[in-house]
Amino acid sequence: MTFRLSSTAFAHNEAIPAVHSCDGRNISPPLSWTKPPVGTKSLVLIVDDPDAPDPAKPKMTWVHWLLYNLPPTAGSLPAAVADADLPAGTLQGLNDWQRTGYGGPCPPVGNHRYFHKLYALDKVLADLRHPTKVMLEQSMKGHILAQTDLVGRYQRHH
Repeated sequence: MTFRLSSTAFAHNEAIPAVHSCDGRNISPPLSWTKPPVGTKSLVLIVDDPDAPDPAKPKMTWVHWLLYNLPPTAGSLPAAVADADLPAGTLQGLNDWQRTGYGGPCPPVGNHRYFHKLYALDKVLADLRHPTKVMLEQSMKGHILAQTDLVGRYQRHH
């Protein structure tokens, strides 16, 4: 069985509804995934935008959401998930707004791609105390059993 990530809010490579953006309620989309590979001890979710600030001339990857140590049995996250409702043991990293939690699409210009990347790891990571994406990726090195991506797109209508 292939490890797959999906959302009932948008299909792969399709538009993310405005409710999940800064133009709407800025709430996280519902996410669900198939059973991770045998030997998975934890999951990591990284949501980022490689098209910042302008898809025509990208200069950086903007980090929107970092979750780690999700239990492999979780299976899903509901829409608008609150910190208190994250699966037991889940820890958060810092997004590029320098805070934990979900920050929705808010591109200054153009149609951006938002990569929702779910990793299955062969270990539970240490408490990294709100790591950045770089710190989180360093700690994952050599421990990734599988990865699945869900790409959503968003463009603001000014």
